[in-house]
Amino acid sequence: MSGHGFHVHGPHDHEVEHAVHAKAHGAEGLKGQLAVITAVLATIGALFSYQGGATQANAGLYKNDAAIKKTEASNQWAYYQSKSSKQNLAELAVALLPEGERRATYQAEIQRYKTEKDEIKAKAEGLERESAAFEKKSDAQMHEHHRWAQATTALQVAIALAAIALLTERRWLEWGTVALGGVGVVLGGLAWFHI
Repeated sequence: MSGHGFHVHGPHDHEVEHAVHAKAHGAEGLKGQLAVITAVLATIGALFSYQGGATQANAGLYKNDAAIKKTEASNQWAYYQSKSSKQNLAELAVALLPEGERRATYQAEIQRYKTEKDEIKAKAEGLERESAAFEKKSDAQMHEHHRWAQATTALQVAIALAAIALLTERRWLEWGTVALGGVGVVLGGLAWFHI
């Protein structure tokens, strides 16, 4: 009984206090820690997953832009080829015609076709460079996407390991969860810095 600041504990009270103290630092403490760790990993994983999806979409858009530029370049090369054919016909006409005014007309056409072909060739080569640049951007985005996917996967496995640690109440599995979560964060950092 207690009275005026004096309290007597029975043996049962003492054991209950020990059990509560042990529970706070044992399995119950593990559960709270794993809940926080899981929430943090899930939040980071959601952000990484978003980034992975964004980079994959960007890679697709760049690949599409590369295909468009490649098609435009192909069209320019076809146009170049048609000008070459016309130039060849004009050269044939010069070779077959006798000296005269018509021959001078064809020679002027030959010169015009050469000038036009140079412009068309420059445009086609420029479009091919643009296509190659878009291909390079697409490849870089896909590499970054793979890093984000690796990071997200590591975090998902860490969350699964946390569930196993919770069910088995094994402290070493909690450390495994933290370690694997760390690997996921490092992979996410590599993706962030485009490595």
